[in-house]
Amino acid sequence: MGIEQHQVKAAELLRAAGILPVVTIHTLDQARAVSAALLEGGLPAIELTLRTPVAMEALAMLKRELPDVVVGAGTVLTVEQMQQSIDAGADFLVTPGTPPALADALAAAPLPVVPGAATPTELLSLFARGFRVCKLFPATAVGGLAMIKGLAGPVADLKLCPTGGITENTAAEYLEQKNVVCIGGSWMVPGNWIANGEWDKVRASAADAARALSSRGRRSSTGRVRCSRSRSADRCVCAHRGKTCVPWSDCACLHCDPCPW
Repeated sequence: MGIEQHQVKAAELLRAAGILPVVTIHTLDQARAVSAALLEGGLPAIELTLRTPVAMEALAMLKRELPDVVVGAGTVLTVEQMQQSIDAGADFLVTPGTPPALADALAAAPLPVVPGAATPTELLSLFARGFRVCKLFPATAVGGLAMIKGLAGPVADLKLCPTGGITENTAAEYLEQKNVVCIGGSWMVPGNWIANGEWDKVRASAADAARALSSRGRRSSTGRVRCSRSRSADRCVCAHRGKTCVPWSDCACLHCDPCPW
């Protein structure tokens, strides 16, 4: 499988996530507890940053113990870290920035990759290498919504996961942009909640984010509304009205188009 197929998978993975919690932990117990709380709240995918000595071990542990959590290795800075993350079982890789040597290695990586960039020139360089899904970082510091809207016209085929400075209050406007497949954020996993073991707060904040995604409806690559899957019952939750309707296996919404509600 080449870069084109891996980029399709990266887009699918991020689109399914909608909101990607950016998690930094200092112990294995923290990694286990925060990931479980996010999953229970309705956010099954995380970007686990490689900013602490225990992060790589935590990544491998999560893949063994919590297989329902989709774990991306974040803050990948070197080719060595890339290979270590692959060996640890990462589902995907995320970089904050992507110098040429790292970009070349990522292009040949055997899994989905979301390379980071901060400028149009950096994004175009990644686009020329075959990347079609990139992390815009640090999003708010480099222009935020204005940058994203400005890129939508000239580089329409490039999809973005803006991360950095996005809050619970600004998330919705970012998600509405046609070239945004996902947003990254840490408002549901602040350092003090993790340090103090306040997993109920993490779970509640994740649930609020998941409900926001469901009530708004994420859009498929065709632009049609995509409903969500109820976690308490295997049924489709209408993206327009939040109503539970047909069994998920019978739902055709890209689901229900036209919407019966």
